[in-house]
Amino acid sequence: MIHIILGTKAQLIKMAPVMIELQKQEIDYNFIFTGQHKETIDELLSNFKLKKPDYILYSGKDITGIFQMALWIIKILFKTFKNKKEIFKNDKNGIVLVHGDTFSTFLGALMGKITKLNIAHVESGLRSFNLLNPFPEEITRILVFKLSNYYFCPGEWTLNNLRKYKGKKINTKENTLFDSLALAIKNKEDEKINIPNDEYVVFTIHRFENIFNKKRFEDIIDIIENISKKFKVLFILHPPTKKKLEEYNFISRLEQNNNVDLRPRYNYFEFIRLINKSEFVATDGGSNQEECFYLGKPCILLRYETERKEGLEKNVVLTKFNKKIIEDFINSYKNYKTEMLSDIISPSKLIVDSIREFK
Repeated sequence: MIHIILGTKAQLIKMAPVMIELQKQEIDYNFIFTGQHKETIDELLSNFKLKKPDYILYSGKDITGIFQMALWIIKILFKTFKNKKEIFKNDKNGIVLVHGDTFSTFLGALMGKITKLNIAHVESGLRSFNLLNPFPEEITRILVFKLSNYYFCPGEWTLNNLRKYKGKKINTKENTLFDSLALAIKNKEDEKINIPNDEYVVFTIHRFENIFNKKRFEDIIDIIENISKKFKVLFILHPPTKKKLEEYNFISRLEQNNNVDLRPRYNYFEFIRLINKSEFVATDGGSNQEECFYLGKPCILLRYETERKEGLEKNVVLTKFNKKIIEDFINSYKNYKTEMLSDIISPSKLIVDSIREFK
């Protein structure tokens, strides 16, 4: 049997096309949800028309703090040891599918090993080659590589990063996010969202190394204010980001700026529509980098390192928080517009076809 373990919004967005393809090919799967981002999952399942989880490991509030994260991990591992037969439906030769580089990814791989099942890692082989940037994602990736038996790699570069690992590698050419975007663009149910008449920029950050570092976060607020001199800024707030804005007393500073619009997270289809209509995107998100690459949207990346190659030297600029690079991009962002990619073989179908062969 196939067991899909995930726990965050980004993971579900990227795994939804794989789950849809499994349904198309009439392959049953066991959906195990870790509960890392519980508050937005039901809406996403509805958007993508997916079944509800077969087993929920945690049903409390979204995990946003370090201490909360530690307790969550301990509880889930305890539950796995105690209820592994129930969680994995007494399966002894199935495949556990995990995705990406979150704590849920590592937990899923560890759970699979505890039950002696094979692990297949989707979006495998991404590396920044800097253990602290991004932290802890780079460490998580390495641990998951060591635990995995199958690697679904979104390109030749990621495939080469896994040469020293013994498992079977499959090149999906592109990220499953391409399929997610195709579904979002076809969707017509998001017409009621509030899109400004003026030119605007979508701004979103959530990374540990950015929001848990007060000095760096303050530098990011300066960047928002700089952009707001020329454009309306739609600052999309992840719960941990909002929490830190309030803790550092930065939120009132932004609320006083008439050209900064603080907005809650949108469902995925709405968010893609916002990006599509924007002038450019400012983000620290790897998925946002990929979305902008596929959409041909100019993107400024608020990071020192990135584990992704998509869009670099084309429509995506890695700032390393260099003020001149940021200023030059704001002044010349139209030069970074590229064509939307379209003629791509579905990576999600490649994954499901490969899983059939594993079985």
